[in-house]
Amino acid sequence: MELLSTLTMKEAREKLKEVFAELALPVEEISILKALSCIVHEDIKATINVPEFNRSTVDGYAVIAKDTYGASEALPSFLKSIGEVAMGKSTELALQSGECCYVPTGGMIPKNSDGVVMIEYTEVLEDNTVCIQNAVAPKENILQFGEDISKGQVIFKKGHKLRPQDIGVLAGMGITRVKVYKKPRVSIISTGDEIVAPEEEVKLGQIKDMNTYSLATAALQDRCDVMGMAVVKDDLGALKKKIEDFLETSDIVLVSGGSSMGTKDVTKDAINAIGDPGVFIHGLAVKPGKPTIIGKVKNKAVFGLPGQPVSALVVYQTLVTYLIKNLYGDESPVPYITGELTVNIASAPGREHYVMVKISEDDKKIVVSPVHGKSGMLTMMTKSMGYVKIDTNQEGLLKGENVKVYLF
Repeated sequence: MELLSTLTMKEAREKLKEVFAELALPVEEISILKALSCIVHEDIKATINVPEFNRSTVDGYAVIAKDTYGASEALPSFLKSIGEVAMGKSTELALQSGECCYVPTGGMIPKNSDGVVMIEYTEVLEDNTVCIQNAVAPKENILQFGEDISKGQVIFKKGHKLRPQDIGVLAGMGITRVKVYKKPRVSIISTGDEIVAPEEEVKLGQIKDMNTYSLATAALQDRCDVMGMAVVKDDLGALKKKIEDFLETSDIVLVSGGSSMGTKDVTKDAINAIGDPGVFIHGLAVKPGKPTIIGKVKNKAVFGLPGQPVSALVVYQTLVTYLIKNLYGDESPVPYITGELTVNIASAPGREHYVMVKISEDDKKIVVSPVHGKSGMLTMMTKSMGYVKIDTNQEGLLKGENVKVYLF
């Protein structure tokens, strides 16, 4: 019987990156309103200075800072108001020593002024006299010309994932269209004589399809287009044909099940039958997910994922998402939080171990607890908020240890 030749997760990722180094996604220019979570294709530079004028960050009185030195509620300074700045309007007002001017938040400050006293620390007296009850330092409560962003500055590098705040910055620059990578196209196949569609009535010994739906929505979460979904029996010819059909419209095909070494595990043979170079990884030194397959045909990726729901999703999170991020040039880290482990977790050395965990707050600290179950139980994932990784040569984790939880 052929044995799996397992690679570490690090080796598998390096091989994956090497084999698909020339696989590139096309680029499109789209409206910023459609660009949320898209990956920037090229550096985006500021088209203007922000702000384009010296402006106040508070409601208050623009002053020459040294006129306020030593001012307090007990011993205030008295300045003459020469007017006020209207919101959204430029001003030609210029301060002289002993003068001040009212400025709203975001308003342009008059010439010669170098600080703004918050309105809470002022009182207007008769004859346009303003009582200043708090001293300010030069540049206090002022945003200076170009202080936030300078014209020509790179505001988003190639590979940056656009967030709502980023879309706002682009709008503030007057940039309404951006070049981004097109979404990778993904198709999913679940294999097994026992698998039936969710809407079908199951007979004893049959299982409703879960993996197609969980993997499809994971792909959608990774900002992919799902091109096709299918359930295929354990038949080499039928699986080969379905993979070939999906490769016509997809960049990545995911096959759930049939990746082990049993007599009905035909995923490897189906991939190899389609074309060269075929399967280049079969077996990972990880738990769960050991029988994982990765192949390349027609310059596209085909993954043979374990049929067990938890194993399939763990391999998706750690390898398929990794490839998608590389295609995008997405350099953002996998989000995680740190918490204190509530129990010991044992692990056999020689393989990377992923443990599903839940997170809670106890005595103002984050605590992490494992979610127990078998890899065939999808509820392990629904009860989990993320996973903890135990490295290949590590014999487990200790209660009270601070661990990283990689979030789903």
